Amino acid sequence: MRMQRSSRWAALLLATVVAIITCATVVNATQTITTPNAAFITYSLAPGASSGAITPVANKSVLIMGCSTSESGVGQVSLLHRPGGGMYWLGLESYAGTTTHITGGSSSTPGTHIMWISSANNVEIEVNSADTIIIRNSQGVLGAIAGNVTLIW
Repeated sequence: MRMQRSSRWAALLLATVVAIITCATVVNATQTITTPNAAFITYSLAPGASSGAITPVANKSVLIMGCSTSESGVGQVSLLHRPGGGMYWLGLESYAGTTTHITGGSSSTPGTHIMWISSANNVEIEVNSADTIIIRNSQGVLGAIAGNVTLIW
């Protein structure tokens, strides 16, 4: 009888220890998931036209994804906007031909190429100022090119 009580107490003690360890593990394993911020921009640009200035959020990594629905091109970069200090980026861009190009750099000079987002290299995202970027249709003949750009931070 005494042996049965001892093993019952041991089982209860072991179950209590397991429950405490499980609760401690669950408390430490919780994770806060935040919904990202995003901006969605559509464009339809005549030859030689540019979008309005776009100001990426400052001092945070910004994923910029763009595509041309008229020419079926795509591109993406991770970009850092340092207020007054320009843009820093690295990513992949569409390129006329069969290869994918890596694009990267830093600049605050207007007109600096960031990435192509059209398969014929007609639409690009470029630096507009130290604090803004633009979407530009650099071709001069064909007509309007449409697509969209998404910024996520």
